[in-house]
Amino acid sequence: MTERSGIFAGDDPFAIAREWLAEAEKSEINDPNAVALSTVDDAGMPNVRMVLLKEITDTGFWFYTNYGSVKAREIEHSGTAAMVLHWKSLRRQLRVRGVVIKEDGPEADAYYASRSLKSRLGAWASKQSQPLASRSKLMADVAKVTAAKGSNPPRPPFWGGYRIAPVEVEFWADGAFRLHDRFVWRRKTVDSEWRVQRLSP
Repeated sequence: MTERSGIFAGDDPFAIAREWLAEAEKSEINDPNAVALSTVDDAGMPNVRMVLLKEITDTGFWFYTNYGSVKAREIEHSGTAAMVLHWKSLRRQLRVRGVVIKEDGPEADAYYASRSLKSRLGAWASKQSQPLASRSKLMADVAKVTAAKGSNPPRPPFWGGYRIAPVEVEFWADGAFRLHDRFVWRRKTVDSEWRVQRLSP
């Protein structure tokens, strides 16, 4: 295995990623867990948008969304996605590519329940990515949902989680004179052993 030390040390890319995110939480002003999530449509045209990464476990990188959204439809079609976290304060970035698993069970229920009431009601009211006549129409829909669902709405059946199970994770740190440090972890499948390689800047 490639010799690594300092911020790159460790035998588990998920543990290193969690350490980097924990450091970013101390230094980034807003949303250290903001990621650019990339998907492709059925014609191969790429799409990218910012979402919030909610957890890094030993099985992948988790986020939540409306299953009717463009990103969800593209994920369902391709079964794959990529994301990048960029921390300007640390001068580091983390890139992930892999297969995507829909998480529609207890974990999704628990995360939904942890959100603020207004966010939970908003999830019910929003037809994400669909045309919207006006903001007043959206707020009227929120009011209707609030009257119908009350103060403890269940998780909508069209809203839940996705987990990117990576086959590639790259750790990048800024270096003097643009001689950056890059280490990429790769495996053939999500059940294979990792191989680590240093990359040229």
